[in-house]
Amino acid sequence: QVQLVESGGGLVQAGGSLRLSCAASGRTFSNYGSGWFRQVPGEEREFVATITWSGSTNYANSVKGRFTISRDNAKNTVYLQMNSLKPEDTAVYYCALSRYRYATTGENDYNYWGQGTQVTVSS
Repeated sequence: QVQLVESGGGLVQAGGSLRLSCAASGRTFSNYGSGWFRQVPGEEREFVATITWSGSTNYANSVKGRFTISRDNAKNTVYLQMNSLKPEDTAVYYCALSRYRYATTGENDYNYWGQGTQVTVSS
C-alpha cells in the first residue's frame, strides 16, 4: 500500500516562506515522477510543480522563481520550498506520485495522492 504524508503547511505572512514535505512509503520512490498541486475551495485543483525521476523540474507560471521542488530519494521524500509567498498562494497543497518516470501537469497521470496540507498567507 502506497502512502503519501504531507507536512509543513501553516499560516505565514505575505513575503514569508514555508517548506512542504511529502514522505512516501510502499513504493520505490526513485523510479517515479512526483508533483505538487493546490486547490482553493470552489475551484479546480491546479498544477504547481513537478519533478521527474531524474530531477527535471517544471513550474506553473504563477510560482516560477518563487517555489522550488526537489526530491531526496534516500528519504523517499519530495519537497516544495515556497518563498516570497503571496495571499493568492493560499490553498490546500497536495503531493502526488506519478504512474510514470516522467511527471506531467495532468492529474490523471498521478495515481497516488497525499491528504493535503493547508497553506494560508495573510496580507
